[in-house]
Amino acid sequence: MLNPLLLGTAIPPIPEAQGWVSGYDGAAGPLLDLSQAVPGYPPPDVLLERLAQSAGQAATAAYGAIFGDAVLREVYAAHVGAAYGAAVRVEEVAITTGCNQAFMVAMLAIVRAGEAVMLPTPWYFNHKMALDMLGIRTVPLACNADQGFVPDVVAAEALIEPGLRAIVLVTPNNPTGAVYPPATIQAFADLCRRRGLTLILDETYRDFIDDRPHQVFSDPTWSDTVISLYSFSKAYCIPGHRLGALTAGARTLGQVAKILDTLQICAPRVAQAPVAWAIEALAGWRDANRREIQARAAAFRAAVQGQADWRISSVGAYFAFLRHGRTGATSTEVARDLVERRGVLCLPGAYFGPNQEDHLRVAFANVESDRLALLSERLADFG
Repeated sequence: MLNPLLLGTAIPPIPEAQGWVSGYDGAAGPLLDLSQAVPGYPPPDVLLERLAQSAGQAATAAYGAIFGDAVLREVYAAHVGAAYGAAVRVEEVAITTGCNQAFMVAMLAIVRAGEAVMLPTPWYFNHKMALDMLGIRTVPLACNADQGFVPDVVAAEALIEPGLRAIVLVTPNNPTGAVYPPATIQAFADLCRRRGLTLILDETYRDFIDDRPHQVFSDPTWSDTVISLYSFSKAYCIPGHRLGALTAGARTLGQVAKILDTLQICAPRVAQAPVAWAIEALAGWRDANRREIQARAAAFRAAVQGQADWRISSVGAYFAFLRHGRTGATSTEVARDLVERRGVLCLPGAYFGPNQEDHLRVAFANVESDRLALLSERLADFG
């Protein structure tokens, strides 16, 4: 008999949406797939060459350390410290099999079944799926379009209830693209410290903003309160290699070792040394990609500007949350109609939590700026 918690967990939504493409006849032109956050360009040849060389070594086919290869942990700890103007020790870094696994590991480390975690809405659907299958209750924290979908710390404190163990913030945000101000992140860290909670910061998309995301790591007591999650997939264009990172206090990682040894034994090893090299060597390449993604965001804004039935509620990093003007229609109906009639595939707002039926999520980073310009005519008079 199957686990009832698993049966009650939502199915993976992106494959469902991608299935609607079969209903598009191509009349409006080539499909614009804005459904999934995948890098819209490949890794540089020099990184591909190092990945190939690493794959051909017997050592990378063997088990590695539970927390990841020392070379990547050391370089990543130094990189995080430099990025945040703080000291982060190698003993505070674990390499994981992608950021989704880092989130699952964090949940297993701090929350028991029946306890609760606060998720701002709209939320990242895989976070909600993970909580559901673990039997962890979700406390929704509504974020408003008129506030740029930035969560409010006063509203969050009012929702704290017995059994709440953590608050999750995703910044830059998936699905809205909202970049939370450093003061907001600090306020949540202070709240969690004051109320004995853990702040989970998912910073998968931090490489695509210009400014320092926050100063939380500058507090010498950060490790008592904060767990930071990261993905190497987007910045280095290697989602298939499944590498993520979890930064937490050494005491927390001592317990996380039990989880990692059970789930993965070691993270995939082929990409670890090449990525350790790339963190410094490809800094200029990443900077150029950040500017390219920002140009794509500008192209998306230009394509939507002036559209009578569409309004951008929030945009940043990889994503935008786009309000449709079809009164009375569900977001699923609008998203399916949009791909079948106009060849534009977005995700329904309903995939990202309650009260999101008037929005679609757009993953604009996947598509070049000149192709994003096609959105203007595709969205016009959609009705």
